[in-house]
Amino acid sequence: MKWILALTMALALPLTAAADEDFEPTAAKITAALGDARRTDSDTARDENRKPLETLEFFGLRDNMTVLELVPGGGWYTKILAPVLEEKGKLYISIGAERTFGKFKDQAGFGSMQLIPFATENFIRTPGARRASVPEFSFGLRNKIDLALTFRNMHNFTEEGRHNINKAVFEALKPGGYYGVVDHTRRHMQEDYDEVWRRMDPVEIIKEVEAAGFKFVDYSTLHYRPDDELRYEVGRKTVTGNTDRFTFLFRKP
Repeated sequence: MKWILALTMALALPLTAAADEDFEPTAAKITAALGDARRTDSDTARDENRKPLETLEFFGLRDNMTVLELVPGGGWYTKILAPVLEEKGKLYISIGAERTFGKFKDQAGFGSMQLIPFATENFIRTPGARRASVPEFSFGLRNKIDLALTFRNMHNFTEEGRHNINKAVFEALKPGGYYGVVDHTRRHMQEDYDEVWRRMDPVEIIKEVEAAGFKFVDYSTLHYRPDDELRYEVGRKTVTGNTDRFTFLFRKP
């Protein structure tokens, strides 16, 4: 039994070292992107909290991947991903991404970035509701994506909307491709109300993503915040920048 354990450990060590070594070129590009002059003071002020290098390492990013970023917002992660993928990879952005694409498309370092249009008419809102649904759709990238990423966006969509997004991501990923999800944490089974509407139940997210066909791979404690009481609006001054966030990795079989 001891020799089996010793052999297992001996075989595992080179694999770990190889994995770390494999990430080094990508890590160097992420570090360079983080130091780029185009990033604003507001961008860099969030680095300590968002831990982009460690987060992207956990999600398995490599500089030769084809990546899909969902709901890029102001492009905080886009400004990191696009330069990293510029030479060897490809970055697609979609769902509320038109403004971000228009802002960066002609800038150096963004040559690998391509917009997948998503019409505003696809966002279906019930009057007075904060979350939007979206109909069933396709990115038109069947089995082409190595890694799909979404950061703090699941809370913007209804259960139906999340279901349709997860299905579209599943279709776009290659077999064996990965799906990284980050969002603000809500207590498990807590009722939805104004103070927590931008928080998501992590158990529900796992169930929903698995229902689309994914396998749960791992979670990270990178964004675990034990002092977040999980009951206040994430925009409050006392909470902003210190929210507990779940960080999940899924795989398409």
